[in-house]
Amino acid sequence: MKSVTFQDLIRSGDLEIGDGYRAKNSELGGSGLIFLRAGYLTDAGFDFENVERFREDRVGPLDGKIAKAGDTVITTKGNSTGRVGYVESDFPPFVYSPHLSFWRCKGRAVAPEFLRYWCRGDEFRTQLEAMKTSTDMAPYLSLTDQRRLRITLPDYQLQIAIGDALSVLDDKIANNKKINYSTASLASGLFKSWFIDFDVVAAKRAGRRPVGVPAEAISLFPSHFDVSELGPIPRGWRVTPLSELTEINARTFSAKTMPQEIRYIEISDVRRGNVDRVTVYSRGAEPSRARRGVRHGDTVVSAVRPERGSYFLCLNPPDGLVVSTGFVVLSPRSQHWALVYCAATGDDALDHYERHAEGGAYPAMRPGAAADFRVALPANNNLLDVFCSIVDPLLLQAHAYREEMKLLADLRDTMLGPLLSGELTIKAAEKAVGEAV
Repeated sequence: MKSVTFQDLIRSGDLEIGDGYRAKNSELGGSGLIFLRAGYLTDAGFDFENVERFREDRVGPLDGKIAKAGDTVITTKGNSTGRVGYVESDFPPFVYSPHLSFWRCKGRAVAPEFLRYWCRGDEFRTQLEAMKTSTDMAPYLSLTDQRRLRITLPDYQLQIAIGDALSVLDDKIANNKKINYSTASLASGLFKSWFIDFDVVAAKRAGRRPVGVPAEAISLFPSHFDVSELGPIPRGWRVTPLSELTEINARTFSAKTMPQEIRYIEISDVRRGNVDRVTVYSRGAEPSRARRGVRHGDTVVSAVRPERGSYFLCLNPPDGLVVSTGFVVLSPRSQHWALVYCAATGDDALDHYERHAEGGAYPAMRPGAAADFRVALPANNNLLDVFCSIVDPLLLQAHAYREEMKLLADLRDTMLGPLLSGELTIKAAEKAVGEAV
């Protein structure tokens, strides 16, 4: 074991550190390289959905600010300072923004696989907390601060072995994340096909047999359209606001009715169907905005900056789950919770929320704006029953994958400290990992 500073590693040519590119608004808005802002590095990793891109005709070099496989990435400003990511070889090319720093291993003193996990350990976290509390300003980790960081390095081959043991868990987490995304995409794609694009009706009208649609569903679709406020909709269907399908913010806790133990979800903890973090409080210690109660089957969407897509489906929640009053909670009036979730979180719904958001830096919509979003539905529930019989299992499966991801992440973080300190052997770690995956 040897203890060195980042500055020592930089001088020896074993480490490069840098920050991001200060892009002008005039450079963005195209379909070129991704410009990744710090908010798109979450506790669950990088999020490349709905990211900004550079214009194709921009001029000037970006080479020194483009991510490379093996980079360890850290957020450097605000309450999320110290959030860590790792650039995999299959990531799309992207440019770092100013509030992201990268650490790039170049020699054989520190292995990228080791550095990625060292950032999650006590040695780094203790130094980070000391730097964050040394000023009255918002937390900020400058390049100067980063050069002062001290890291304890075991033998290089042992570094690689530690990284390899833990990366098996991260690989499994990444695979689950892909399956989860695909499963959720199937659900939203089916809703769009049946209830927005009306593909089955269009096929029947053209005399074609719809592909990939169960026979019992085909017979429930008409073969003609009627005119409506939404445009052409299937004949006999009606336009329905979400308020007819759901109760809005049905459960609000007061200080007296609050559970003894509160599991709290903030808007910043949620992104596009995933809850990255749940914070536990004792009653009386929770934030004042922790008031919305949620139940199984509820769809939860952010009223604040709705264009960010902070929404999730509440399935099998633990006792005492509470969300911020910045969310709108949609509780289904029937068993068709999957239909409500797909309707309330599709692209059309998110566009509707964004159009109805008011305010400056943090535009927000009224709960009534969510309730007013309209969808076209059949007059009876038979087709809805068929849809939910297909989609309910998909969404439950996606939830199960997310829960497994949390368990794997907990195991990784539990083993991290003992591995870095030498209390846990590589062999024992590999055995535990093998049993988990």
